Amino acid sequence: MLAEPRVLALFISVDNEKKRVHKEKLELDEKGVFEDKFYAKNTNRLVLITSTAAYALAKSSGVELEYGSLGENILVDQNINQLAIGNRFKIGEVVLEVTQNCTLCNGLSIIDPKLPEILKNDRGLFAKAVANGIVKKEDLVII
Repeated sequence: MLAEPRVLALFISVDNEKKRVHKEKLELDEKGVFEDKFYAKNTNRLVLITSTAAYALAKSSGVELEYGSLGENILVDQNINQLAIGNRFKIGEVVLEVTQNCTLCNGLSIIDPKLPEILKNDRGLFAKAVANGIVKKEDLVII
């Protein structure tokens, strides 16, 4: 049996920055990730969780990416795309609920025109916090 997924990296989006900004911890509430430029913008797209599997899939198709390039807030070391809308899970202190599968955005086409097709079902999940708290690198994802 595989170990519980673990948080490898944390990111936020900041105005006037092209790349995601690495963080050691994220503070989340029902409006999303504090300090993120998308905080309180879209209730179904508050926190993006991506796994290293998405990066491996892109790489196997010839697209090399740095972590954070897919727009994630939370990068985990195992694929959690099997979670369904409404499923709840815990990372660190935070209870999250899956709100939707990650839709593809035009930003991926800018990175590489093949990327939207490569990752159409495998980019990650959007979630919202149902219990506020802190997520840190190395926290376990308890499903």
